[in-house]
Amino acid sequence: MTNWKTSVGRVRLSGTIEGVSFLLLMGVAMPLKYFAGMPTAVKWPGWIHGILFIVYCLTILMALVNGRLSFGKSVLAFVAALLPFGPFLIDRILAKDEEREVSDCRIS
Repeated sequence: MTNWKTSVGRVRLSGTIEGVSFLLLMGVAMPLKYFAGMPTAVKWPGWIHGILFIVYCLTILMALVNGRLSFGKSVLAFVAALLPFGPFLIDRILAKDEEREVSDCRIS
Protein backbone atom coordinates (compact mmCIF):
# COMPACT_ATOMS: atom_id res chain seq x y z
CA MET A 1 0.00 0.00 0.00
CA THR A 2 1.28 3.43 -0.93
CA ASN A 3 2.33 5.65 1.95
CA TRP A 4 1.59 9.20 0.80
CA LYS A 5 3.57 10.59 3.75
CA THR A 6 6.88 9.60 2.10
CA SER A 7 8.45 11.35 -0.90
CA VAL A 8 8.47 8.20 -3.01
CA GLY A 9 4.94 7.35 -1.87
CA ARG A 10 3.76 10.71 -3.17
CA VAL A 11 5.50 10.00 -6.49
CA ARG A 12 3.72 6.64 -6.68
CA LEU A 13 0.34 8.12 -5.76
CA SER A 14 0.57 11.07 -8.15
CA GLY A 15 1.85 8.70 -10.86
CA THR A 16 -1.17 6.47 -10.46
CA ILE A 17 -3.58 9.39 -10.62
CA GLU A 18 -1.74 10.92 -13.59
CA GLY A 19 -1.68 7.54 -15.35
CA VAL A 20 -5.44 7.12 -14.92
CA SER A 21 -6.06 10.64 -16.26
CA PHE A 22 -3.84 9.89 -19.28
CA LEU A 23 -5.74 6.69 -20.03
CA LEU A 24 -9.09 8.49 -19.71
CA LEU A 25 -7.86 11.22 -22.02
CA MET A 26 -6.59 8.77 -24.63
CA GLY A 27 -9.29 6.13 -24.20
CA VAL A 28 -12.42 8.23 -23.77
CA ALA A 29 -11.93 11.90 -24.62
CA MET A 30 -9.84 11.47 -27.79
CA PRO A 31 -12.21 8.90 -29.38
CA LEU A 32 -15.12 11.21 -28.61
CA LYS A 33 -13.27 14.05 -30.31
CA TYR A 34 -12.28 12.18 -33.44
CA PHE A 35 -14.94 9.51 -33.88
CA ALA A 36 -18.03 11.16 -32.41
CA GLY A 37 -17.29 14.66 -33.71
CA MET A 38 -17.10 16.23 -30.26
CA PRO A 39 -14.00 18.44 -30.36
CA THR A 40 -14.74 19.95 -26.93
CA ALA A 41 -14.59 16.51 -25.28
CA VAL A 42 -10.88 16.92 -24.66
CA LYS A 43 -10.95 20.43 -23.20
CA TRP A 44 -11.47 19.70 -19.48
CA PRO A 45 -9.90 16.22 -19.41
CA GLY A 46 -6.88 17.71 -21.20
CA TRP A 47 -6.55 20.53 -18.67
CA ILE A 48 -6.94 18.18 -15.73
CA HIS A 49 -4.38 15.77 -17.15
CA GLY A 50 -1.96 18.65 -17.79
CA ILE A 51 -2.22 19.83 -14.19
CA LEU A 52 -1.78 16.28 -12.89
CA PHE A 53 1.25 15.81 -15.14
CA ILE A 54 2.84 18.94 -13.67
CA VAL A 55 2.09 17.74 -10.12
CA TYR A 56 3.66 14.37 -10.95
CA CYS A 57 6.80 16.04 -12.33
CA LEU A 58 7.06 18.23 -9.23
CA THR A 59 6.76 15.22 -6.90
CA ILE A 60 9.52 13.49 -8.87
CA LEU A 61 11.69 16.60 -8.55
CA MET A 62 11.02 16.86 -4.82
CA ALA A 63 11.95 13.20 -4.28
CA LEU A 64 15.14 13.73 -6.31
CA VAL A 65 16.14 16.87 -4.41
CA ASN A 66 15.42 15.18 -1.06
CA GLY A 67 17.69 12.28 -2.06
CA ARG A 68 14.89 9.71 -2.02
CA LEU A 69 15.11 8.92 -5.75
CA SER A 70 18.26 8.56 -7.81
CA PHE A 71 18.70 10.64 -10.94
CA GLY A 72 18.24 7.56 -13.11
CA LYS A 73 14.98 6.54 -11.45
CA SER A 74 13.75 10.12 -11.64
CA VAL A 75 14.37 10.17 -15.39
CA LEU A 76 12.70 6.76 -15.68
CA ALA A 77 9.64 8.01 -13.80
CA PHE A 78 9.43 11.09 -16.04
CA VAL A 79 9.75 9.09 -19.26
CA ALA A 80 7.16 6.62 -17.98
CA ALA A 81 4.65 9.48 -17.68
CA LEU A 82 4.93 10.02 -21.42
CA LEU A 83 3.82 6.46 -22.20
CA PRO A 84 0.41 4.87 -21.71
CA PHE A 85 0.55 2.56 -18.67
CA GLY A 86 4.08 3.85 -17.93
CA PRO A 87 3.50 4.97 -14.32
CA PHE A 88 1.88 1.62 -13.57
CA LEU A 89 4.84 -0.29 -15.00
CA ILE A 90 7.46 1.48 -12.88
CA ASP A 91 5.37 1.41 -9.71
CA ARG A 92 6.95 -1.86 -8.58
CA ILE A 93 10.43 -0.36 -8.90
CA LEU A 94 9.40 2.70 -6.92
CA ALA A 95 7.74 0.53 -4.25
CA LYS A 96 11.16 -0.82 -3.29
CA ASP A 97 12.50 2.71 -2.85
CA GLU A 98 9.45 3.59 -0.79
CA GLU A 99 10.04 0.60 1.51
CA ARG A 100 13.65 1.73 1.93
CA GLU A 101 12.49 5.27 2.76
CA VAL A 102 9.99 4.01 5.35
CA SER A 103 12.63 1.80 6.98
CA ASP A 104 15.09 4.74 7.04
CA CYS A 105 12.49 6.86 8.84
CA ARG A 106 11.89 4.14 11.44
CA ILE A 107 15.59 3.86 12.21
CA SER A 108 16.03 7.64 12.64
